[in-house]
Amino acid sequence: MSAYRTVVVGTDGSESSLRAVARAGALAGACGATLVVACAFLPTGTDERELSRAQDVLGDEAYQVVGSSPAEETVRTAVERAAAAGAGAVRSLAVAGSPVEVLLDVVRREQADLLVVGNRGLNSIKGRLLGSVPADATRRSACDVLVVHTTG
Repeated sequence: MSAYRTVVVGTDGSESSLRAVARAGALAGACGATLVVACAFLPTGTDERELSRAQDVLGDEAYQVVGSSPAEETVRTAVERAAAAGAGAVRSLAVAGSPVEVLLDVVRREQADLLVVGNRGLNSIKGRLLGSVPADATRRSACDVLVVHTTG
């Protein structure tokens, strides 16, 4: 089996997601892979009712990033964290949409062979009942998925 060539990792700027970014950066650096850091965001024109509904269903982690400017800052911070962990070639994307859909679309477009996600949400009752970003992305991904233990 050959080493990974393209690794995708998602971030919402939380410390938990940045731990996954650091692990993805270290892995990409060790493999000589390109790392693509993706951040899903909710467009600023979205009404408060829609944001509230998303947070009711997905919890406080839903759409932690609202607007493209905060998303750009989020990926900038994540790229720095990935580089400090050893990543060489790093690209970033801020994409409007739901976290799982954005991650899966980036994996497809980038022809990634590894998706890295943190485990936040996997062990909560809400995550078990309604699904979580790591669980949904793992179940639906067409490539290998690494779930990084990012919560204490």
